[in-house]
Amino acid sequence: MRIGILGAGNMAAALGAKWVGAGHDVLIGARSAERAAVLAERIGARAGTLAEAAGHGEAVLVSVGHAAVGEVVPPLAPSLVGKALLDCSNPIVPGPGGLMLTTDGGPAAAGALAAAAPGAHVVKAFHLSAAEVWAGPHAAGLGVPLCGDDPTALAVAHTLVADVGSVPLPVGGLDRAGYLEATAAIVIGMWFAGQDPRTMLPLPENAHG
Repeated sequence: MRIGILGAGNMAAALGAKWVGAGHDVLIGARSAERAAVLAERIGARAGTLAEAAGHGEAVLVSVGHAAVGEVVPPLAPSLVGKALLDCSNPIVPGPGGLMLTTDGGPAAAGALAAAAPGAHVVKAFHLSAAEVWAGPHAAGLGVPLCGDDPTALAVAHTLVADVGSVPLPVGGLDRAGYLEATAAIVIGMWFAGQDPRTMLPLPENAHG
C-alpha cells in the first residue's frame, strides 16, 4: 500500500518504520525538508513535501500536532479526497486537575481534521499509546480503538493496525472520536501518575457479573 505521512516527528518515525517493515511504500512529507529526508533515510522510506505525501498515499497519516492541523491540512485537501486519513493526535494539555482537552466545548480533533479535509475519510487511531510503544515490541497484541464513518477507510486502518502487530477494535463512527480523545486524557494522566489503567477493567467473560 502507498502511505503518505504528514510530519516527521516521533509518531511518524514509529509507525512509518513498522509499515516499511511490513512492505508498504511510505513517503514522509514535512514542513522541514531536512527533517523529512533524515527520517526517511533512517526508516527506509522516501522523502518529499507535504503535498507530495498527501498525493502519494492511498492512506495518509496526519502526524502533526492538533494545533497545526488548521495550517497544514487545508492546502492539501484536494489531494486527500477519497483517502483514508488517519488521525493519531491527542488534543490534551496539563490542567489544574490533570490532563485536559484543548477541544473542550468544540469539535473533537478528528472532527476538526475532517472539516479541514472535506471529502477525506478520517479514522481516529493510534492515539492511546506513545510513539515509543509503537516503535518497540510492546505494540504486539495491543488493542487499537478505531472510529470512522467510511467502511473502506476503516478496512485500510484495520490493515495498518494489524501490520504493526496490534489488534483493531472498531468502536463506532467518527462522532465517537471525542470520547476516545477524552479517554486518552484520563489514561495518559494515569500513566503519568504511575497508575495502571488496565486494573480498572475485568476480563470480557467477567464483565457482566
